Amino acid sequence: MNEELAAPKKSERIKKYLKLFLTIILGFFILSVSSVIIYRFVPVPYTPLMFWKSASSIFQKETIGIEKKWVPIKNISMQMQRAVIRAEDAKFYIHHGFDIEAIEAAIKYNKTHKKQKGASTISQQTAKNVFLWPSRSWIRKGMEVYFTVLIEALWSKERIIEVYLNVIELGPGVYGVEAASQKYFHKKAKNLTGREASLMAAVLPNPIKFKINHPSAYILRRQRKIMGGGAIVTVATAPEIKPETKSQDSKDFFDIKFDEDEDKDLNTGADSNDSAPDN
Repeated sequence: MNEELAAPKKSERIKKYLKLFLTIILGFFILSVSSVIIYRFVPVPYTPLMFWKSASSIFQKETIGIEKKWVPIKNISMQMQRAVIRAEDAKFYIHHGFDIEAIEAAIKYNKTHKKQKGASTISQQTAKNVFLWPSRSWIRKGMEVYFTVLIEALWSKERIIEVYLNVIELGPGVYGVEAASQKYFHKKAKNLTGREASLMAAVLPNPIKFKINHPSAYILRRQRKIMGGGAIVTVATAPEIKPETKSQDSKDFFDIKFDEDEDKDLNTGADSNDSAPDN
């Protein structure tokens, strides 16, 4: 008799938990889609990374604030847009969020190098920076894939790179190219030269270790590679890239993205008076 009564109760509990689980999933889906739609039109005020870095610095020797200035894409130098595409995501305008060729190249590179490197596209980095917490867990990576699919579906490419350039970290507590441009070059982002933009893009693998205002020999070499025209995928010509040019573009891009010089010449602090900006 007791077993007969226990069976329905167990079944009810399972249904209750299942309903709760489905409610949570539905709520998350509605919240995530809504936030992506809102940020399609509204400037991103702050990101989880900004809060995390600022809050965690309280327990360090020096507290880090948040310097950021949102500007529309039209107020960001085309040189800056091209520089980050050359350095971070050569196929930005022709992929749908993920660069499979770059992922395969990263896997191959990491098998033979101690310094591990990723192949996240600008879309993936934007999804991570805007919607997720700093972490290297598989859960966070899975969430990154989900939000990348969402922003690729609901935002234009122009919006993705606009948000990316306004939230990327470019120094301790410095976020977005406008704030970085004013701090390190004393000018607005729309007036950045190709040389200045390439230097900013060069530190993106690690903007805390690598300094815009004190570039190492390694960073100056990256700057020259970015300026040299490797992986030239411009805003204007991206949709018109011919298939036969993709392999060469990838080769040049991988030379920048998977630069072996970082293993040989980690940030040495070597400066160059004619290349280092004032601060």
